[in-house]
Order: sequence, then C-alpha cells, then structure tokens
Amino acid sequence: MGRIEVHEFISLDGVYESPSWTAEYPFDPKMGAAIGRLTGPGSELLLGRRTYEMFAPAWSTRTDEDDPGASFFNGARKNVVSSTLRDPDWNNSRVLGTYDPARIAELRDEVEGSLYVSGSGTLVRALLRDGLVDGLHLFVYPVVLGSGERLFTGDELVRLQLAGA
Repeated sequence: MGRIEVHEFISLDGVYESPSWTAEYPFDPKMGAAIGRLTGPGSELLLGRRTYEMFAPAWSTRTDEDDPGASFFNGARKNVVSSTLRDPDWNNSRVLGTYDPARIAELRDEVEGSLYVSGSGTLVRALLRDGLVDGLHLFVYPVVLGSGERLFTGDELVRLQLAGA
C-alpha cells in the first residue's frame, strides 16, 4: 500500500498559485533532497489538469544534467485527474477522469511507493477534505502575497498533525 504525499510551495498567507514568485529565493539543496524522499522507487505522480499542463512542457525536455528530478518526472507514471483532458502526450501519462475519492484510494493501494502530488490545489483540497492525504509537505516562503489562490480557503476545518519542522 502506498501513500499520498503532497508537496506545495506556499507563501505565509497560504498562496500556492503561480509559484513563479519563488524564483527570487534560492532553491536550497535540502528542498531537493526532501522532494527526492517523496519521489522514491515505485512512486507515481498524481496531478490535476492545470498542473499537468504546466509540468509537461517544463519537465519533458529536461535531463538529469538539467535537474536531478528529471528522471522521476519523465519516467514515472503520471495520473491526471481531469474531466477535459483527453490524450495526454507526456510519456507514461493517463487520465483518470473526474475526481473520484474511491478511485484515488484504490490507486494509492496499488502503488508501491507514493502518489506524489505537487501544485494541483483544487485536487489537494479535495484529497484533504476526503482524508486521503498521508503527508503534507509545505515549503513556506517568507513572503505575504496578499492575493492569489490559497491552499486553505478558510471555509473548512482541516485537522493536521505536525510530523516535523
């Protein structure tokens, strides 16, 4: 049985949308190591359509020389939750269809490693609501953006347990 591991780049006020704002902060090698631990052998990607459509052109041309994560992102199965995407062209991708918590739970049971989720805020909120997230890894940046899509919308109680800081 696998785990669903969510990773988000997030601001102090909870904004995850369009993370280009993270570019002004250096990428710490510890962050890469942390992501590497989430994307180990037997792991797959679980993405929403918008994140998939951003990742596919960005990652499909990268090699390990460009980024040590390229092997994972290009080689792992990509499971895309979408009611509109039909024919994904990125290597080893499949469309799961509309969000179905029972199907996601089955998929989690099928994988050997983890289902790694990055971005995909709408999907992550649904996974949290349905109690399907096993690990939530927030890389919090020291900036308040003031506007943008927030991971936590404030309309639901989300109980979490701190595993480390």
